Amino acid sequence: MPDAAPYDPDVLTVLDPADGSLVGRLACATPAEVDAAVEPAAKTAPDWARTSPTDRAARVAEAAALVEAAADELALLTTHEMGKPLADARGGVEAGVATLRQYAELGPLHRGRALQGGWDATDLMIPQPRGVVAAITPWNDPVAVPCGLLGAALVTGSTVVLKPSERSPHTGLELARVMAEALPAGVLQVLVGDGRTGAALTGSAQVDLVAHVGSTATGRAIAQAAARTGAKVVLENGGNDPMIVDEGVDVAWAAEQAALGAFANAGQICTSVERIYVVEPVADAFLEALVRRADALVVGPGTDPATQLGPLVDERLRGTVHEHVEGAAAAGATVLTGGEVPGGPGTFYPATVLAGCTDDMAVMREETFGPVAPVRVVPDFAAALDCAAAGPYGLAAVVLTADMEHAQRAWRELPVGTVKVNAAFGGAPGGAAQPRGASGSGFGYGPELLDEMTTTKVVHVGVPHV
Repeated sequence: MPDAAPYDPDVLTVLDPADGSLVGRLACATPAEVDAAVEPAAKTAPDWARTSPTDRAARVAEAAALVEAAADELALLTTHEMGKPLADARGGVEAGVATLRQYAELGPLHRGRALQGGWDATDLMIPQPRGVVAAITPWNDPVAVPCGLLGAALVTGSTVVLKPSERSPHTGLELARVMAEALPAGVLQVLVGDGRTGAALTGSAQVDLVAHVGSTATGRAIAQAAARTGAKVVLENGGNDPMIVDEGVDVAWAAEQAALGAFANAGQICTSVERIYVVEPVADAFLEALVRRADALVVGPGTDPATQLGPLVDERLRGTVHEHVEGAAAAGATVLTGGEVPGGPGTFYPATVLAGCTDDMAVMREETFGPVAPVRVVPDFAAALDCAAAGPYGLAAVVLTADMEHAQRAWRELPVGTVKVNAAFGGAPGGAAQPRGASGSGFGYGPELLDEMTTTKVVHVGVPHV
């Protein structure tokens, strides 16, 4: 158990979600400390922008090598702070290293455009660094996501102030410390704190771009702050991603995909499956198979190599998840498995399957962000597609179907940034999508993120008259 200490709203107390032991305490940055972090980033920005693209890329590649060397420590910190199984946490670090190296290669290749102007003039569209980028990053993938935002910003010539989630601050601090060893002083700053710290950072007049991955509520607050300062925003907010299970698919395979989508990382993934629409002819067999998959998962601490389902990040999230499940049950849904808060230490929650759900239930309407698979049975694919397309979010969707006409219709009609047909996760390297609606705006990954991180200047050079 953590050491006894009085509650202090200005101190972050991070507990290991597997057993409640103390990971550490960190003071929240004050508004003055926020200014003290932004100021050197702003002062260093012109020199970093003048650094050649190849030199910037070499620095980012060096940072990638340093992160790779610190992979074990970063993965273990991730597991202790947010509960992810250690192998998955290590995979997140490896993904971050690969992303940094990707941007180190892409940075010097980022190019503008020559325009067809007059014969006696040169007309160009040239990408230039934004200046200071504030990166507000999440706790559920606290290495891979920051590496993408930081890599793209740094290779295109902007300096960065990183504010990791208050739920994984030690991982964010260590990542920034490791990467900063490869960079000139002032190019990468880091701040620890809660929403007040984030608000002070995003409200700074010296911040030119805010890149955020996290909740919709925080993303909207960032957009409002940026509207006052004039900063550009790149937002990946929350999602309520649907899965459609069509007639004609192998139900055992479909259940495996649904379990992967709903239960991986205990449901704490931005693109987790949050609601499932299964057509009536295969519904009973699918639900039986999904319950078997849920019951077979090995629950335990992330440090145990056998663990497949770790704890939720903290008691606050577990309370929200359980509230959604209880609300659905009270409104008529049937809990086929799970749905009870276990006794003992840690913030564990079982893989839960709900049948008889309706779209007015919070578990279907909102982002639950836990290991819960709520299922609604619909008469046919057309009804499933209509249900999946409804709602304010537009992050991603999954469609399991053996009918290629249905697949084509689904990816064309679903109003989301990413559609995955016959796979809960996956995709080619470099893929980048723009979320829609309440899920945000702008490219958050891939080569297109380099465009988001820069601003374009048009230059017209005429012939002098002498």
